[in-house]
Amino acid sequence: MEHSESLPSTARTAFLKRVIGAAVFRILTYEEVEHDKGATGQAAGVVGLVAVAAAIGGLNLGPGGLVAGILGAYLGWALWSGTCYLVGVKLFDGTADWGELLRTIGFAQAPGILLVFQLVPGVGTVFYLLVLLWMIGTVLVAIRQALDLSTGRALATALAGFVPYVLARTVIELVLNITPSVLP
Repeated sequence: MEHSESLPSTARTAFLKRVIGAAVFRILTYEEVEHDKGATGQAAGVVGLVAVAAAIGGLNLGPGGLVAGILGAYLGWALWSGTCYLVGVKLFDGTADWGELLRTIGFAQAPGILLVFQLVPGVGTVFYLLVLLWMIGTVLVAIRQALDLSTGRALATALAGFVPYVLARTVIELVLNITPSVLP
C-alpha cells in the first residue's frame, strides 16, 4: 500500500520540478518536456492551473472574467503553439513539431499561476503586467529550445504567435461583455 501511495507523490514532485524549472528559465527543463511525449498532459495541466489562477484573479470582472480566464488559456495555448509552429518551422526552418511546442509553451505558462494575486487591491494591475512579461520571457525560451532557433528568430516567432493569441482573447472578452485586456 505504501508503494502505490509513493508513486503519485513522486509524480507530483517531478511535475512540480518541471513547473518550477520552466518558471525559472531552466533550459534542461524545456529540453526534457520537449522530448517527453508523455508530458503533453502535464503541459495541459500547467495551462489549466494558469486558467484557474487567471479566472480567480479575474473575478472582479464578473462571471465573464471566469469564463475568459479558462477559455482564453486553452485557446490561447493552442493558437500560440500552432502559430509558432508554422512561423518557426516554415519561415525559420525550426526543427520542432506541434506537440513539442505545445509541451514547451504549456510549461512556459507556469508563471501565470501567480495571476491569482491580481485580486490584491492596489497591486493587481502592476502584478499582472509583471507576470505577463515573465511569461513572455519563458515562452521565448520555450520557443528557442523547441525550435532550435537563435534568440532573435525565436523572438520573431513568439511575437508572431502572440498576435492571434491576443486577438482570440479579445474576441472572447468582447463576446462575454468584459473590457478587453491583454491577458496571459
